[in-house]
Amino acid sequence: MSPASGAPAATAAPVRAPARQADRLYHDLLSSPETLEVRERARRFADVVIAPVAGRIATGDEVEDGFPSDVFEAMAREGLFQLAFPADAGGMGLERPASATVAAIEELAYYSNSVAAIYDVHCVLAGTGLNQGTPEQRRQWLGPLIRGEIIGAFATSEPGSSSDLSPQSVQTVAARTATGWRLQGRKRWITNAPVADVILVLARTGERLSMFIVPSAAAGVTVGRADRKLGNKGQLTADVILDDVELPEEALLGTEGGGLKIALAMLAYGRIAISAAGVGMAQSAFDLMTDRLSTREAFGAKLGSMQHWQFLMADYALRLETARSLYLKAALRLDEGNAFPEPEAAMAKIAGTSLATDIARDAVQLFGGIGYIQELGADGTPGPVEALYRDSKVTEIYEGANEIQKWIIARQLLGREVAG
Repeated sequence: MSPASGAPAATAAPVRAPARQADRLYHDLLSSPETLEVRERARRFADVVIAPVAGRIATGDEVEDGFPSDVFEAMAREGLFQLAFPADAGGMGLERPASATVAAIEELAYYSNSVAAIYDVHCVLAGTGLNQGTPEQRRQWLGPLIRGEIIGAFATSEPGSSSDLSPQSVQTVAARTATGWRLQGRKRWITNAPVADVILVLARTGERLSMFIVPSAAAGVTVGRADRKLGNKGQLTADVILDDVELPEEALLGTEGGGLKIALAMLAYGRIAISAAGVGMAQSAFDLMTDRLSTREAFGAKLGSMQHWQFLMADYALRLETARSLYLKAALRLDEGNAFPEPEAAMAKIAGTSLATDIARDAVQLFGGIGYIQELGADGTPGPVEALYRDSKVTEIYEGANEIQKWIIARQLLGREVAG
């Protein structure tokens, strides 16, 4: 009986893991021993926990399969959510927390950009935002978030505004009441929203923007159905509808009118994290391509003997070196106290994410037919690179589209009076 008539396909042989080329080619002179130790710890975790389920996450359906809670809970048990935070908040109190955090994100993204994105929003955006709160806000929300007892989300984008967070573009409004605030509006593309317990919401207060801590269980908060996306299937996104949501005064994070500064600082950190995720995916594709070129034969010779592929891989080795060094440098500046480490953060975002999309496309081309499939019908062999191709594209879009990053660099170069 053929598989098409109902018999199961033959069990695929285990996929051989390619050699990690970064261990040979990248000489990390920027990371401290502390950061290198965190990277190794995150890599071991990813090898053991994420690699076995990466295919499930990459090919699942957001609405039907939902959030990879098994991986989230494992990250909490491993203490990975502690990396970004000081000891007094329940974190590890690392000397260079940003550097360690983004190094870990690279290792997570090596197998699953969905997992890296979940981690980024939970820790870098929601968590680091809450870390700027009052002692009571940190006790109530940040401690449980670091322990993985609650899940965090960060809501700035709206149906009519995403990269543009100017007060005139943001339509979600917060109005003062006798006891606090009332929120009205709609947010879109909100990562973790379907499973979040707490959402940081950017809203207009008069002529300026403020940030609010919104429990997802609050009356008037509705989270829509998860979006079905091209890639990053495990990164659930959905609309968040705020219909006369009543909040107490202490729901305000920071100062009234100070929300944009908080949001932009978190997004600057997030850009570095997304760059690291891009490098993780790019390194994964690079390793798979190197293995393919070294083992696959065509026309009586190894594919790697062809000058086209030699030159292309040399170019990608150069871009990997540049992108990784850029994100580490940006993170170091963040650790030194520069809340807006430009132009490095913008440069890193462009370098890491454009590299991921370019190399993923060429990886599909190199692998040919097997590169284009999710699963081979004959024996269940998983496609080695198609998820990288689908997952990489969004990194050029979210947390500040790459075109916006070029504008940021131009402002640094020419000044706002010229660049606008």
